[in-house]
Amino acid sequence: MPKMKSNRGASKTFRKTASGKFKRAKAFRSHILTSKTTKRKRNLRKSTLVSEADQKRVKQMLQ
Repeated sequence: MPKMKSNRGASKTFRKTASGKFKRAKAFRSHILTSKTTKRKRNLRKSTLVSEADQKRVKQMLQ
């Protein structure tokens, strides 16, 4: 049986932490930045964790 392939898009988007959770970047920071406040843009730079509801789905994509 052939090897399972991981989702390449997901592997570039998510990183596994030491505790086994998944880290991700925040959305809404790609364009139309002039209408967003500096504070909002600064907070969007920080990474965050994938929600508990989506953990299983991301884990399956990355195996």
